[in-house]
Amino acid sequence: MRYSQLFGKTSKSVPADAESVNAKFLTQGGFVSKQMAGVYNFLPLGLRVLSKIQKIIREEMNDMGGQEILMPALTQEESYLTTGRESMEILFKTEIVGGGKAMLNPTHEEVVTPLVQSHAFSYRDLPMAVYQIQNKFRNEPRAKSGLLRGREFNMKDMYSFHLDEADLNKFYDQAIASYFRIYERLGLGKSQVVLTYASGGSFSRYSHEFQAISEVGEDTIFLCKKCNIAVNKEIIDEHNFCPSCESVDLTPSKAIEVGNIFKLRTRFSEAFKFNYQDKDGKNNLVEMGCYGMGPSRVMGTLVEIFHDEKGIIWPTAVAPFDVHLISLGKENDEVTAAAEKLYSTLKEQEIDVLFDDRGNSSAGEKLNDADLIGIPVRILLSKKTLAQNGAEFKRRNEKSSKIIALGEVVQNIRG
Repeated sequence: MRYSQLFGKTSKSVPADAESVNAKFLTQGGFVSKQMAGVYNFLPLGLRVLSKIQKIIREEMNDMGGQEILMPALTQEESYLTTGRESMEILFKTEIVGGGKAMLNPTHEEVVTPLVQSHAFSYRDLPMAVYQIQNKFRNEPRAKSGLLRGREFNMKDMYSFHLDEADLNKFYDQAIASYFRIYERLGLGKSQVVLTYASGGSFSRYSHEFQAISEVGEDTIFLCKKCNIAVNKEIIDEHNFCPSCESVDLTPSKAIEVGNIFKLRTRFSEAFKFNYQDKDGKNNLVEMGCYGMGPSRVMGTLVEIFHDEKGIIWPTAVAPFDVHLISLGKENDEVTAAAEKLYSTLKEQEIDVLFDDRGNSSAGEKLNDADLIGIPVRILLSKKTLAQNGAEFKRRNEKSSKIIALGEVVQNIRG
């Protein structure tokens, strides 16, 4: 991709209402554009990052046996009346022409339960797990912090259906392991994301959150030094000890929630009278679980964790491009010609490259934009580097650069 042709450019000005790092750098870097409080447009750079996050999540859900579907964002009011959730304050409601009301779904239990019910009748049809990656709508009273708390946001939600609680528990544990693999692939190590006990509400005794340790996090969690998990503030207020090992040696820490999972048990299957027939012909309520992770929220979290004063430092797996190629040459000179040749070579080698080919921009502007955008590798060509028959090579997460031979650029990128 040539930067001169890219839709959405960098901006020197900081958005007046950008109260968080991710809102500031994602907007300045040309990744997103704010539509209104809690609602963002994803521009080409931002959509590339979001799509890579979604791809990693999708692969892990498929490996768990989940089958991808796509459910509607809009649902009739009757479904929420069935579950008794029609009065949730976060619901967006709308009138249907000709009569009736509809809801914009904040989550999809009211849709997925009757959907699966229409396809599963006996013990032979279970267990089953379906998921989607789709936008959700929540009328948040305080939409803030960029992509971290939105009114419209991207969500992966998986729902599992089981014959009994034991099978639900088995799948639930598999989901925990899968979530940690996702975070590790995204660049968040085991020390950065902590499994956190949370309230199970009306579903079960506990649910679990996945919390990314960050000083800017809205949540306060309490880390257990003995078993390396955490409990959230709500649980601490109730018990003042770790539910896993009963230790009271808990250390408070700020964190950002990047996922949550619940054992729904029979809360929704009972509301919809979703039964299956067992081997003896007896009807039993289906046991359910749900597993949420917001790709857009994860994207904002990565920026909050991986940045410096100059801009974003994307983990390699989700960066919008592999390489940021910069030419400091003028139109039709030898530097520009060498950069064009290298650009072609990188594309031939299937290396995803953003080529800053702007002929009227200064070196400082191009370098500042490269730091702001945060692509993992920067390759710079100038008269100085060509005098050494080379290019300047620099990784975004390192301070120093080096001159490498033009013939070794691909090798260094892949190394």
